[in-house]
Amino acid sequence: MPTWKLTIEYEGTRYYGWQEQRTARTVGGELRKAAEDALEGRVDLGGAGRTDAGVHALAQVARLGAAKRIQPRALLHALNDRLPADINVLKVDAAPREFDPRRSPTARYYLYQISTRRTAFAKKLVWWVKDPLDVERMRTASQSLLGRHDFAAFCDKRVEDASTTVNVQNVEITAEGDLVLFRIGASHFLWKMVRRLVGTLVEVGRGHLDIENVARLLSAGKGPAQPVKFEIAEHTAPPSGLFLEHVSYGVNDRPGPLSAAFGVRRNG
Repeated sequence: MPTWKLTIEYEGTRYYGWQEQRTARTVGGELRKAAEDALEGRVDLGGAGRTDAGVHALAQVARLGAAKRIQPRALLHALNDRLPADINVLKVDAAPREFDPRRSPTARYYLYQISTRRTAFAKKLVWWVKDPLDVERMRTASQSLLGRHDFAAFCDKRVEDASTTVNVQNVEITAEGDLVLFRIGASHFLWKMVRRLVGTLVEVGRGHLDIENVARLLSAGKGPAQPVKFEIAEHTAPPSGLFLEHVSYGVNDRPGPLSAAFGVRRNG
């Protein structure tokens, strides 16, 4: 069976996530429809990351297999001719049949965009936080996320999540124009984990949560420290600002310097 590796970007506002569902419109479902029409038959399709409703991707990776043979460049054009405007295949490469985009990655990276001003153009791609944010406080607090931790307090656990332990390899926060950018790279991610981390760090930036409490929330219930009175779930950031930025398939396969997916020019 001919097999291809697809790299895909999408604006996820109109979709109920990547994962195919019978009763909802999803990115994976739209890609399958386009592929089956282009390749004139049933296809095997799987993605690297199961982005949730309203979440975007700069470089989702998928495996596509089919009976029909077609050159990668021809397949790219055939898919894009059939896909809606908010889903775009960036690249098609021939891949070995055993290529597994979900189990093979060494890391996944997510980018979150916070806008510090109201914007007429980027509402679907940012979270507008009205309060002033102390980026340096957020950056300091974020460093406690690095390493291997139990992120049970920062997720809605799915049945299939055997463990809530995640190895976080990279955390970055910077300001660019009227945006605050947060990047996190890890072995894998739990449901709503990134959005809850962002929401918690925003409360640090607002001055509503002490820096050291982020580390205490990570170890909640596992030691003698006084528990922190902070409802993490109530501060879940919206999906609009979240992007699956990069999927790594080797130790040297990393995203470039942290920058905005789509900028918000500084006002004034």
